[in-house]
Amino acid sequence: MRIYYRNSKVYFYNKKRIILTLLFALFQCQLLYAQLRLVPISGYYNDEEAETQSTLRTEATLNLPFFDDFSTTKTANPDTKNWLPGSGVYINNTLSNSHPSLNIATFDGLNGTGTPYNLVNPLTQNFTDTLTSQPINLAGKKAADSLYISFHWMAKGLGEMPDSSDYFQLEFFSKTNGWVTAWQQVGYKLDTVYKMQFVKIADPGYFHDAFQFRFRAYGRNSGYYDTWHLDYVYLNAKRSVKQPYIFDVAVRKAVSPFFKKYTAMPLRQYQANPQAALSDSVKTDVVNNFNNFNILTSTFTIREAGRGTEMFRNVQRSIYVEALKSKSLQIRTSPLTISSNLDSLKLITKFVVTTTDTIPGVNLKTNDSITSRVDLTDYYAYDDGSAEYGVQVNQKLGRVAVQFALAKPDTIGGIRLAMVQFNKDISGQGFTIQIFDNKNGKPDRVIAQRSVGARYPAQRNGFIDYAFSTPVAVPDTFYVGWLQLNEQPVTVGFDRNSMLGMNAVFYNLGTEWAKETALNGSIMIRPYLGKKAAGVVTGNELVDIAGSHFFPNPNKGIINWDNASLKRIEIYSIQGYLVKTIVPEKGQRSAEVHVDEGIYIVKSSDGKRSFTQKMLFVQ
Repeated sequence: MRIYYRNSKVYFYNKKRIILTLLFALFQCQLLYAQLRLVPISGYYNDEEAETQSTLRTEATLNLPFFDDFSTTKTANPDTKNWLPGSGVYINNTLSNSHPSLNIATFDGLNGTGTPYNLVNPLTQNFTDTLTSQPINLAGKKAADSLYISFHWMAKGLGEMPDSSDYFQLEFFSKTNGWVTAWQQVGYKLDTVYKMQFVKIADPGYFHDAFQFRFRAYGRNSGYYDTWHLDYVYLNAKRSVKQPYIFDVAVRKAVSPFFKKYTAMPLRQYQANPQAALSDSVKTDVVNNFNNFNILTSTFTIREAGRGTEMFRNVQRSIYVEALKSKSLQIRTSPLTISSNLDSLKLITKFVVTTTDTIPGVNLKTNDSITSRVDLTDYYAYDDGSAEYGVQVNQKLGRVAVQFALAKPDTIGGIRLAMVQFNKDISGQGFTIQIFDNKNGKPDRVIAQRSVGARYPAQRNGFIDYAFSTPVAVPDTFYVGWLQLNEQPVTVGFDRNSMLGMNAVFYNLGTEWAKETALNGSIMIRPYLGKKAAGVVTGNELVDIAGSHFFPNPNKGIINWDNASLKRIEIYSIQGYLVKTIVPEKGQRSAEVHVDEGIYIVKSSDGKRSFTQKMLFVQ
């Protein structure tokens, strides 16, 4: 049985409720012992905007109409043409899948640097993200001008559901009364679909030359909790609630993977069998946000990212899209002609729709195209590069492994991990990255392993590179993962959008590997290739060789081996000191070894050949 971390808040109504809540949580933890669990993420990133913003300007920078569906944003931050910097909101196209247009603004308990607003008390509630418009000139306007602001909002998405004490609200700046709440939505028991909201601006206090509006979220301040999503913000005069719709067709969902099993793969592996590697088709979708049908043309292209050379083009005309409906755009794939001299290739796939969208004074063409990057370089990936959650194994000495398959024999140079933070910074804490071979569709023996320390990337959705000192030869099916050495778990990014890796995850809490079947998504772990090699590679990463395997690993004091011909076994500390020597008697295949907890090097010889293996000893 598995348990997944949910956003559970303690509300301070009375002592009785607190006690009951804590007892229930303790009871749940005792009954539901988890193998892998999903957790909200937090982190420290230095490429984001500042933590605070000035919420008021005295001079107007914008005139009507105001429109932003966040499709022009090229970073994780809102476009400062329309919004004040420092909002803390996260612009993305991954945290929901039913939004009305490309990209959304997500509100949560993390500020612009990815840091929780409150690091001291995990139960603190207060205002979190605040998205404030640039000043808009409404001088001379009046109620008869029929000014309305409309927007689409949704709770949760692929984040955490807000609770009953949480809320999301829209405020207007009045020249006489300051900030005034114009609309509010309370959390809990909400439909997880986008809803369109229409709010009238009629108070004379709003009709001045530096009018502003802002969206604010109130909730838990300690992390990625209580998520609200905003899209398609439109403010203009001469609008009517009887016609709230916008004459606009927009692309929305990310372009589906170009490959059948992966989101990225090494070029030399792709070239071994291009037809087997490719998806049958690639697709996205378009949304008709108007209450009448629309007919459009779709163009799909593939270009080299560097030179821009077009490698593929497909045009589909007379595509009929019903009113207020979405429609899938799908293109069949075929192998690309790629020079054999290349060792890597980066591609850009792009859907463009040709429409007759129009709002006077607004450019609606920015949401008519969507691109996706395809890496044919040195690594395998199941994920789309964006972490919605973190994944942990919640037991000391628990192991996680993700399956990968090669088209031809190769070597692994290292592993890239999307290290993310949950509640506590564990920088420097040790864990072990591991590569396993395959037996009956499950991880088997450790081929290579390396002790490493936890580190965090400098930017959101970044990866940490853990390289092996020598490339590791792997079979056609192999597994990469990590061994947790401490009670405090390592947290690795988890992609909720890509399902390509959902059936490739295994865990081991003792001696048996089991397939994880309840995770809907992909662990963000990326093995990358080493140099080409003929035969088995040996060296400092200590490859296990048939006939010299010592087990179990980790070990609690009794080691076993499967080579009856061994004449000498030596155990060295990681610093190189000899701590124990075993001279096996005839037929002996096990021995007691009492050493301090840690990683040791086991060297053995049969008189003709010598073998080396790393082994973790635990108490």
